[in-house]
Amino acid sequence: MGRRWVKVLAVTVAVLAVLFVTADRVAVHYADKEALQLAKEKYGYANTTDGHMSVGIQGFPFVTQALDGDFRHVTLDADHFYVDTVDNRQGGYLYIARLRIDLRDVSVTSVTARSAQANLATGTLTLSYKDLSGVVSRLARAGGSIKISQAPGSDGQAARVQVSGTVGGAPLSSTGTLLAQGSELTLSVPGAERAGCEWRVALPVGLGFTAARATADGIEISLTGHQVTLGSSRFDG
Repeated sequence: MGRRWVKVLAVTVAVLAVLFVTADRVAVHYADKEALQLAKEKYGYANTTDGHMSVGIQGFPFVTQALDGDFRHVTLDADHFYVDTVDNRQGGYLYIARLRIDLRDVSVTSVTARSAQANLATGTLTLSYKDLSGVVSRLARAGGSIKISQAPGSDGQAARVQVSGTVGGAPLSSTGTLLAQGSELTLSVPGAERAGCEWRVALPVGLGFTAARATADGIEISLTGHQVTLGSSRFDG
């Protein structure tokens, strides 16, 4: 009889554990969807038909974190969305290949306002040379294509790029700079005067660009922030 009760107890504990884990995963899935919808509304990272965006709340159990209003690790991934130039030039949109943000020690500050604060946020924004080449060619209106590629000499928040093509019937070969500061990206292209432009990326308050470098595959821009406010962007209004 004693062994039977031990088996029954073991099975009961196992079943309850499975039910708890299942309920926890269902809850976190729902929370992920709600956070994703908020990020879409607030930051506009899902403004293309072929883009993708996801929000993931890490850690187990989720329910305990939710009850406390504190989450250890939250991730946000978005790819192939676009940002426009600061002056909204026609054809000035720039595609962002990928944006990843890692948020640590996230505390819910207001349930009604749907806002939270992360003690630390880090991330990476990636631009492809193909997309940069496309926007420069459109804005230069040179009657030909301009190619952006890797160039040596990236320093701090300035990534160096090689610019080649044709402008006004004359060949162009120069070294340009992609500067990443705050939430703005500024591209200067010597020799193609009308191609210089500036884009603004919607970022949570307190998060900003800290470094930029040209790689073989594209430009990688680092983001860092402390006491980052989620639910509002630095250029609201």
